Amino acid sequence: MIDALIDFYLKSHVVTLSVLFILSIYFFVINWVFLYRYFSLSEWISKENQSLESLLMGSNKISEFSYLSNFINASKKLTREILDLGKYSATKEATKGLSTLSVVASTAPFIGLFGTVVSLLDTFGSLGGHGGTMALITAGVSDALVATAAGIFVAIFAYTYHEMLKRSAYELSGLISMQSDAVLATQHNITAE
Repeated sequence: MIDALIDFYLKSHVVTLSVLFILSIYFFVINWVFLYRYFSLSEWISKENQSLESLLMGSNKISEFSYLSNFINASKKLTREILDLGKYSATKEATKGLSTLSVVASTAPFIGLFGTVVSLLDTFGSLGGHGGTMALITAGVSDALVATAAGIFVAIFAYTYHEMLKRSAYELSGLISMQSDAVLATQHNITAE
């Protein structure tokens, strides 16, 4: 295995190696973004779930660990606009990192393809003057396709992570929206009495 990697390194074009290096940085970044955002969103969703359950069980005040509590405590009068502002702010916070994953998912295959094309050009250019056999051509092509495979590999993970985090952000937005409605309904019932 080590010998095959060393052989690949020695035979590959510098552009292909650069592309593989860039894609490995991409892979590290998307994994870091995903893990950080996934665990922070999971914790946040748990807190908002507890707050919503408290409101639905009859509490007439939102819990202090809810994201909306900062907006409610900062305003003198509770209005739909204040709660909507809190919801928009939470959505903005919850979707951080999604653009990074989206950019990586859309660009990684093209970066890999670029490395493949340059390697193929190098392979065919070096074979043109020497009259290569089919074995030499297929070896050059298979080495060149590694960059495309790496780009697709990174893109699959980036896209999957993007969709998972987008779903968590949607769930969080829904929880905050339900809390907002519950707080307004409770407020309406208190003023009606």
